[in-house]
Amino acid sequence: MLAKPRPLDQTIPGEGGATAQAVAFEALYGHLSAQEIIERAAVELFPGELAAVSSFGADSAVLLHLIAEVDRHLPIIFLDTGKHFEETFDYRDALAADFGLTNIQVVTPDEAALARIDPTGKLHETNTDACCDVRKVEPMARGVEPYRAWFTGRKRFQASTRAALPAFEAVGSRIRVNPLARFTTADQADYMRQHALRENPLVAYGYLSIGCFPCTQPVQPGEDARSGRWAGHAKTECGIHLSGLEKSLTDASL
Repeated sequence: MLAKPRPLDQTIPGEGGATAQAVAFEALYGHLSAQEIIERAAVELFPGELAAVSSFGADSAVLLHLIAEVDRHLPIIFLDTGKHFEETFDYRDALAADFGLTNIQVVTPDEAALARIDPTGKLHETNTDACCDVRKVEPMARGVEPYRAWFTGRKRFQASTRAALPAFEAVGSRIRVNPLARFTTADQADYMRQHALRENPLVAYGYLSIGCFPCTQPVQPGEDARSGRWAGHAKTECGIHLSGLEKSLTDASL
């Protein structure tokens, strides 16, 4: 018997096909709740070809809890940049234990590339984009490369650059799924409270968006949650969620 075709498998492969898929998935499922989007993606759209990426940062618990309710064995890709707060590792391990997550996959920067590009470990002081490229974008591309799609915990309220974030979007020939795109700060807080989820300890100190320790500061009153990232720079995204990841995914060196 022929295997049941996956939804929209008839679309043209490659970037154009993924774009068409993302648009179609958004029209069909973008209005669903976060839990329904996760269930649909894991069970019907990308079974066995799906992962999640998590920084185990300020807002990570909600997505990870929702995923664990559907499949606690789903691969969770964690990027160890070599510049994390120690609290990030402790929080990662605590949430994995809380939710019974069994498949945390750690990806790291390429050692040869670090030796060549950032031999002193101080590249962030002179070129934040280059630092993010070698410590975040390229290793994350390696992390998601085996999968057809992956979940992120991004939300529209987090920054102006995410104000129109869809639930489904194309990255090269793959699909990125943002189940929490329509979540508000109130939704986030309500879910954390209802399920008694563990909060990242750095949040209590004003870190509302947590990245590498040299480039993360507490958020000032009235500023958006990501204003503490790369403070003093025009930079608002590391590149993982921008075109840099797509370029890395199609690079011949992968």
